[in-house]
Formats: sequence, C-alpha cells, structure tokens
Amino acid sequence: MPMEQSELERLIKEAFPDANIEIRDLAGDGDHYAAHVISKAFQGKNRVQQHQMVYQALQGQMGDVLHALALTTAVPQD
Repeated sequence: MPMEQSELERLIKEAFPDANIEIRDLAGDGDHYAAHVISKAFQGKNRVQQHQMVYQALQGQMGDVLHALALTTAVPQD
C-alpha cells in the first residue's frame, strides 16, 4: 500500500517542526517521492547524518510502505 504524500510530510514535520518541506510524487504512484527538507536541526551535521535523521523520522516506513525517496537536505540560510 503506497504512502500518501500528506503522511510523508506529517512524519517529517512531526520530527522537524521548523522544517520547510517540498515533496514531489515522482511517478504518480505514491511509492516514489522526492523531498527537500530545510531545518535548523541539521546544523553541524554532515549530509549523511541529515539524511539519517529524516529516515529515522519516517519510523521504519522507508523500504516498506515507501519504496523510494530522493532526499535533499539543507540548513536554512539566514
């Protein structure tokens, strides 16, 4: 069963309340998304650590309900 885009955004927003999140459904099937997440929580973390934080926020859904996620992360530019 595919993951709704709104559910994906909710899980990320729950973990990163300050986040600016952009999500695109790449294939129109609810299984392949691209997400760009900007959060102060990523400050001082390298790219791998940032991505791990987002995957952790997905609460085990990655690779199960969510098949593929093209992820980019960033720290806000003040």
